[in-house]
Amino acid sequence: MQISDAESQVMEVLWKRAPLGSEDVVDALSQTHAWAEPTIKTLLNRLLNKGAIEAVKDGRRYLYSPVLKREAWVARESESVLTRLFDGRVAPLVAHFSKHQKLSEVDIAELRKLIDEIDS
Repeated sequence: MQISDAESQVMEVLWKRAPLGSEDVVDALSQTHAWAEPTIKTLLNRLLNKGAIEAVKDGRRYLYSPVLKREAWVARESESVLTRLFDGRVAPLVAHFSKHQKLSEVDIAELRKLIDEIDS
């Protein structure tokens, strides 16, 4: 299942606060995006047709909830990035970030901890 960048923004709202009516999704996204209501409703319908979300009737409206788990989506997306850009290898990814974006002390400590855990 392919989720576009715009659709992922809708999913983030639903992952955080579902179930939500379309008006709630519109309100949440209008604070950070200059998207019109019909655009957001189109994104909801696309996600519904893809099976990424579900809609349950609640009176005169529908409440939307994610079917696609965020963890599963993140795993697929990160694997795709690794495969496309770094031949499936993590070390070149980390090297890229260390050269082009300064890694913080916290980042370095977390990486060391992960390596130690892998070595154990």
